[in-house]
Amino acid sequence: MQISPELIAAAEQLVGLRFTAAERELMRDGLHKQLENYAQLRSVALANDVPPALLFNPQPGAHATPISLPANGESRAAAASTLIAPADLEQLAFAPVTQLAALIRTRQISSVALTEMYLRRLKRYDPMLRCVITLTEELALSQARRADDELAAGRYRGPLHGIPWGAKDLLATRGIHTTWGATPFQEQMIDADATVVRRLEEAGAVLVAKLTMGELAWGDIWFGGTTKNPWNLAEGSSGSSAGPGAATAAGLAGFTIGTETWGSIIAPAARCGVTGLRPSFGRVSRAGAMTLSWSMDKIGPICRSVEDCALVLQAIYGPDGQDGTVVDRPFVWNPSSVDLRQLRIGYIKRDFDTERDDRAQDDQTLATLRALGAELIPIELPNYPVTALAFILFVEAAAAFDELTRSDCDDLLVQQIQDAWPNTLRLARLIPAVEYIQANRIRTLIMRAMADLMQTIDVYIAPISVGDNLLLTNLTGHPAIALPNGFSAAGTPTSITFNGRLYDEATLLAVAKLYQDATDFHLQHPPMHF
Repeated sequence: MQISPELIAAAEQLVGLRFTAAERELMRDGLHKQLENYAQLRSVALANDVPPALLFNPQPGAHATPISLPANGESRAAAASTLIAPADLEQLAFAPVTQLAALIRTRQISSVALTEMYLRRLKRYDPMLRCVITLTEELALSQARRADDELAAGRYRGPLHGIPWGAKDLLATRGIHTTWGATPFQEQMIDADATVVRRLEEAGAVLVAKLTMGELAWGDIWFGGTTKNPWNLAEGSSGSSAGPGAATAAGLAGFTIGTETWGSIIAPAARCGVTGLRPSFGRVSRAGAMTLSWSMDKIGPICRSVEDCALVLQAIYGPDGQDGTVVDRPFVWNPSSVDLRQLRIGYIKRDFDTERDDRAQDDQTLATLRALGAELIPIELPNYPVTALAFILFVEAAAAFDELTRSDCDDLLVQQIQDAWPNTLRLARLIPAVEYIQANRIRTLIMRAMADLMQTIDVYIAPISVGDNLLLTNLTGHPAIALPNGFSAAGTPTSITFNGRLYDEATLLAVAKLYQDATDFHLQHPPMHF
């Protein structure tokens, strides 16, 4: 390929620069050499799970004051209410893990019976919802029988023992397809279990299905169609953890696991009216999970209650020796130790004051917290061009799926529109490396500002539908939980987010639980079809 001065001049326009004719002439040999270097680099096969040498750390170094964390101690779940198993196990389809665990532990129900009930529901409702990619029936029944046998022998692994769950289909499962929701990977088999899959098996949980995701973790459209919102089958379930959100809301599993890079747990949890936790960056190992963005990907639970999220996080968090970004920090779940009157609870005033359809529900959330004793503090997020930093994700995704673009296999993806991966990955190829680095330097400024802000509050509340909070906190790595806070005029759920300090999910979840316990929105489920 001959690189002419005219070609360089055209490229300048794409990157917002201007060189002189003499400068363009000087650049020509160097650009030819760069193309030769690219060819050499591309001759090295890079699997999706090979990380770059640079690891993202959400703690902004010496400019941050020390992060306050809960002391090591024994986790304590809230006492389960007295519960008697119903004659028809379908009545337990929407029960939280806390109740299912009590029934299994007291052997009022068996894991096999519970698993068979969820498998029947998955088969019955998946044609309607399109939320399952692979039903793992044989594995599930084997794991359920083991759970029952262990309990009969006096071995109880904990609150997830015998509980059926579903995995977003970007988590590797040995011997089972892992499709990433995308046609080019539809037959992919990865000879390993993701760390999260392995840890849940060690906790005694039962994998009943690999659930849908938007192709390559964008949206709710995958190679089998659109995953539907159980509350309104005319709309999608949002994404990219589309299947986990829909399956949890429809009572098709005890809990599910999703992932988030920019809203992929929060959005489907909100759309489907369930509770979704996005842990701090570095809380949960991503080993064995599809990489979209090395500096932004996070794994977390989608459940029917805040406490369920805490129980699942307890089983999956912590280092595994494979994901170098994972921190060794305690997570101690003891919700009864939290007093709202002694905490500093913030809210993003400008976002709450913005007119929107769900403003009344969000305002009522603040009123409920005040009634519970919280003194709410108006706050402002750091004032930076947050949306302009979104290309950090796109550049990393373009690297993760470099071969897909260069081989033209991106043409096999279902979505071939402006706002979908094929076009976005191509656009990202034209973002200069310098701009990527500069964007990450601005990211450092935001991280420092957030570190200062989070020294003044313990938790803050943010609306889901407005403002920069969702992208900003995904860039800084802070944890968040979405939980239902009402219903729209159309009868579909509305939701709110509680946001916390890095690695302080214990306080975040405890505050969210106090709010959730004072409402009954999480106890509602889709009435028409399920």
